[in-house]
Amino acid sequence: MTAAACPLEIASLRAAFLSGAISATQLVDRVLAQIAEWDDPAIWISRSTESSIRARARELDAQAAADPSSVERLPLFGIPFAVKDNIDVAGLPTTAGCPAFAYTPSETAPVVARLLAAGAVLFGKTNLDQFATGLVGTRSPYGVPRNPFDARFIPGGSSSGSAVAVAAGLVSFALGTDTAGSGRIPAAFNNIVGLKPTRGMLSTRGIVPACRSLDCVSVLALTAQDAAAVFDVAACFDADDPLARAPGAAISLGFGPRFRFGVPPWPDLEFFGDEQAKALLGAAIVLLEETGGTRVETSFKPFRDAGRLLYDGPWVAERLHATQALLSENPSAVLPVTRSIIEGGRDYSALDAYRAQYRLAALRRATDCVFAEVEVLLLPTAGTIYEAAAVAADPLRLNTNLGLYTNFANLLDLAAVALPAGFVRSGLPFGISLIAPAFRDSALLDLAARFQDIARLRPGAARN
Repeated sequence: MTAAACPLEIASLRAAFLSGAISATQLVDRVLAQIAEWDDPAIWISRSTESSIRARARELDAQAAADPSSVERLPLFGIPFAVKDNIDVAGLPTTAGCPAFAYTPSETAPVVARLLAAGAVLFGKTNLDQFATGLVGTRSPYGVPRNPFDARFIPGGSSSGSAVAVAAGLVSFALGTDTAGSGRIPAAFNNIVGLKPTRGMLSTRGIVPACRSLDCVSVLALTAQDAAAVFDVAACFDADDPLARAPGAAISLGFGPRFRFGVPPWPDLEFFGDEQAKALLGAAIVLLEETGGTRVETSFKPFRDAGRLLYDGPWVAERLHATQALLSENPSAVLPVTRSIIEGGRDYSALDAYRAQYRLAALRRATDCVFAEVEVLLLPTAGTIYEAAAVAADPLRLNTNLGLYTNFANLLDLAAVALPAGFVRSGLPFGISLIAPAFRDSALLDLAARFQDIARLRPGAARN
C-alpha cells in the first residue's frame, strides 16, 4: 500500500480545472488508478461503475468545452467524492452495514444531489459501523477498513470507510454521519478534518437514522478549507425534512483576530494513560494561542455529564426506530455487539425520557454559561486510540472512552470541527476538536483553517 500519488485537495484541483491544467477525464483516470492500487476492499460496500464515472467526467468536460464559464459556476466541478452507506444514492444499494437490511433507493438523498449538481463525481459508498452504532470502525460484516498509519489500530467509526478513503487519497472528500462522534473520531484517527455541522443545517432526508433527533450528515476532507467548500454547497434548508433548520443569526459571525477559547483544567481531562496525546494537546493550545486566542480555564463537567446521557439514558431507545422490524423478524442479521446496544433501548420508559430531558435542560444552561465566557472550546477529539484486538476484547467500555469528548455535542446543540494536531512517536495521528454553539459552522471552519496554516501538518496518509 502506498501513499496517494495525486494530491486531491479541492482547492488545488479547483485551480487546476480553472487554468485548464487538468480535465475531469484525466483526474478520473488518476483516481481510478489510485483506487486500484490501494489494496483495501473493506473501504467500499458498493462502487459506482467505471463506465458511469467516466461518462460523468466526459459530460463535465463537454459542458466545459461548450461553456468554459461552467467550470467557474460549478464549485465542485470534477471533484471526486464518496458517501457513507447509510445515505441514499439512486441505483446503489443502501445497506447501513447490514446485508439483510439492504434496499435500492429510487431517489438520491438531497444532500448528495446538491453535491452532484455542483459538479462532484461520485465514486461509491463506503463502509461503516453497522447502523452507524459505534466509534471504532470494526463493527461491519463487510470487513474493517485498515487504518492507513498502522493496520493494528482501529480506523475509527462509524464513518470508517469515508475517513480512510479521504486519508488514502482515493477521494477529495466524503460524507459521513455523526450522532455521537462518528464523523470526528475517524477524522482524528486518519489525520483529516471532520465537520459535524449544526443539527439540521444539512438535510437528513434519505439517511438511515441512527438517533434521528440527533443525527447529522458530516463532511470528511483533507483541510478545513475543503470542508468549507463542501459545506457551502451542501448546507440548505430542506422544507421536506421536518428536522431541518434555517441558519441562525450567528452564522455570519466569525472569530476575530483576538478570541477566547476554553480548555478544561488538566485534572479534568482524561487521556486513558496516553501521555503523548496529553503533550500534543498542550502543543495545540500553544498553536491556537498563536492564531490570536486567549486560553481560559473552563469546566468540562456539564459537557461530560451530558455525554453520559446519550448511551446511559433514553436516547438509546430512539435507535430502535430504523431497526425494530429487523430485530423482531431476523435478530441474527444484526451483529451481537450492535444488537446489544440497540436492544438496550427497550429498558427505558416515557418517564425516563422526560427525566432525562429535564436533566439535559439543566446541563444546557450550565454549558451556556461556559460559552458566555469563551467563544470556542478546545478539546481532544479522542483521548487515545486503541488496537483492534483490544476493542474486540472490550468493545463497549473502550467505545465509551472514545466518545468522552464527542458524545455531548448534538445533545447540547453544538457545532464541531475535528482537525489534525500532530503525531505520537509511533506515527499514529492525534486530533483536536474546536466546538462552538449552533450555527457557528463557518466560523469554526475558518478558525480551523487558521490553525492548519500555523500547524503546517500535511493531512491524510500521504506523509508516509
